Amino acid sequence: MTTAETPQSTPEKTGEDETLAPLDLRSLFVAGVHFGHPSKRWNPKMSEYIFGKRSRAHIIDLSKTLTSLNTAKEFIETIVAKGGECLLVGTKAQAQGAINEQADRVGAMYINQRWLGGMMTNFQTIQARIERLVYLEDAFAKGTVVAQTKRESLMLAAEVERLNKFFGGIKEMEKLPQVLFIVDIEKEQIAVAEAKKLGIPIVAIVDTNCDPTEVDYPIPGNDDSVRSITLITRHITEAIASGKAAAKLAREERMAAEAELEAQEAAARATAQAAAAERAAKEAADSKKAESKAPKAESKAPKAESKAPKPKSKSKAAAKKTASKKTATSKTEAKADDSK
Repeated sequence: MTTAETPQSTPEKTGEDETLAPLDLRSLFVAGVHFGHPSKRWNPKMSEYIFGKRSRAHIIDLSKTLTSLNTAKEFIETIVAKGGECLLVGTKAQAQGAINEQADRVGAMYINQRWLGGMMTNFQTIQARIERLVYLEDAFAKGTVVAQTKRESLMLAAEVERLNKFFGGIKEMEKLPQVLFIVDIEKEQIAVAEAKKLGIPIVAIVDTNCDPTEVDYPIPGNDDSVRSITLITRHITEAIASGKAAAKLAREERMAAEAELEAQEAAARATAQAAAAERAAKEAADSKKAESKAPKAESKAPKAESKAPKPKSKSKAAAKKTASKKTATSKTEAKADDSK
C-alpha cells in the first residue's frame, strides 16, 4: 500500500507548480496510469498495449503510454499552433473536476456534463442556445432583465443555470473544434460517433476495455483514476498552452511583417509624391521662363509692322506715274487726231 500512498504528493505538487514536471515512466507509474480493468472485461484489440496480468487485472505497458502521449501532445500542439481549437470532453465523475480545472487554467473549451446529442452535428441549434445563454448573462449583469413578475425572473435565473451547466465551457466556441480530447470513449460513444462523422480527429485515453481503433491517437492508460486522468489531462493542456503561445508568436510576427510592409509602401508613396512635386515645380518654373520671354517677342512685332507700310507708298507712287503716263499718251493721241 506504500505505492498507493506515495502518489498523493506528486500530482498535487505538479498541480500547484506553474511548470509541468518532465513526462517519464516514474510519473506515470506513481499516478497509477498502468492499472487496467479486470482481465474478464478486456478488449482483445488492446492486446498490443497490455504488458501483463496481475491479480486478475491487466497491466498497461507504460512505455507505449509514454510514446502515445508524446505523439498526441505534438499533434495537438501543431493543430492549436495553426489556429485550431481542442475540445476537452470528460463527463464521468472522476474526470469532471480535472477537465474543468485544467481547461480553465489554459483557456481551453471543455464539456464536463452530459454530452447532448447533436452537439457538433447540429451545431447551429446548439449555437442558438449558447447565444441565449450569453444574452441572459449579459442582461443579468447589466440589470436589464425584462420580467413581469418575480416568478419569471426566477425562471430566467434557472434557465441561465441550466444552460451554463451544459454550455458553460463552450460559450466562446464559434465554430467546430479541430480536435477532441476524450476521457473514456466507452462512455462518450455519442461524441466519438459525431467526431467520426464530421472527420474531426480524436485523442483519447483508452483503457483495457476500450477499442483503440475508434480513435486516431489512443493513449493507453487508466481512465478510472482521478490522478491518472489529471496527469494526462494536464499534459494535454500543456500542449494546448504551447500551441496557443506559438500561434500568438506567429500572429505577432505576421503583424510585424505587415506593419513593415505598410511602412515600406508608405515610404515608396512619399518618395513618389516628392518626385511628382519636384516635377510639378520644375514644370511651373519652365512655364514662368516661357512667359517672361513672350513680351520680348511682342515688342519686336510693332517694328515689323512699321516697316511694312513703306512698300505700300512706293506702289502708290508707281501707280500715279503710270496713270500720268497713260494720260500723257492719251493727250498726244488726241492731238494727232486733231491735226489730221
